[in-house]
Amino acid sequence: MARRGKKKGRPVSGWVVLDKPVGMGSTEAVSKIKWLFQAEKAGHAGTLDPLASGMLPIALGEATKTVPYVQDGAKIYRFAVAWGQERSTDDLEGPVTKESDRRPSEAEVKALLPKYTGVIMQTPPQFSAIKIAGERAYDLARDGETVDIPAREIEIGRLDIVEHGADHTVFEVECGKGTYVRSLARDMGRDLGCFGHISELRRVEVEPFTSDDFVTIAELEAARFGDKGEDKSATADDGDAPEAPVDFGAIDAFVVDTSAALDCLPQVAISDDAATRIRLGNPVIIRGRDAPVEAEEACATARGKLVAIGAIEQGMFKPKRVFAG
Repeated sequence: MARRGKKKGRPVSGWVVLDKPVGMGSTEAVSKIKWLFQAEKAGHAGTLDPLASGMLPIALGEATKTVPYVQDGAKIYRFAVAWGQERSTDDLEGPVTKESDRRPSEAEVKALLPKYTGVIMQTPPQFSAIKIAGERAYDLARDGETVDIPAREIEIGRLDIVEHGADHTVFEVECGKGTYVRSLARDMGRDLGCFGHISELRRVEVEPFTSDDFVTIAELEAARFGDKGEDKSATADDGDAPEAPVDFGAIDAFVVDTSAALDCLPQVAISDDAATRIRLGNPVIIRGRDAPVEAEEACATARGKLVAIGAIEQGMFKPKRVFAG
């Protein structure tokens, strides 16, 4: 019988709310953070294009179990639309496909906003990760194919003008899961008869996190290596631990507790004995005057530490996903 290999890295858990720079892909960012923390496991909650900057929540260790709750959270983007050109990728990366000399007034743009708020139908960009007949749309688009991507329902909480110039408009949008900001730029440009594409995009919030939680790569590197600088003998992709100080205290201070991702769920405080039973997969009776009797999903905590996510049925907590103590 083959022996299972020992896990590499530390069992660190929690969220790193990265302020991702322009030019870095989401997968590259996860690899960098995993390496800096020497974490056993890492993943992100919602892809951010290389040309976009801003909030990329990265889950470490046990926090990867809470990724779906952050992915479902509302997001806020600030973005600039350059008027006069439509591009194949709906951003600066692709070649120009349509042009116009027309430029909209601020009043014209403002009058259009109600059409793009509330629950609307949106067609994702040709260059997107949507799967068409088992293949990614961007792979088909790169091969020169024009694919028929069906429109889907999304929700826009608000869409505001931040600044209007002669050839561009800056917006801020609060939107739900599945919204493509590039599609907003494309569609508004078509409606205004002038065409448009994203020239700048920054994600400023992903619920429940805010800009107060932001941390940069530079700040993490400084916390990890101090005045010694980054160890160039190892890279973010080679998976080997760098020969660096063993004290991770400074960098770990930037980790947001795993439970922060679950603020949207009812919280139930339990005893240490109940926590032990739950971690073994057993249901427990929820006690307390304010304890919910029924809940499709809730969090159980002991001494303020996350124990499990589960359902409450007839006053009994039934664990679905258990977290290490």
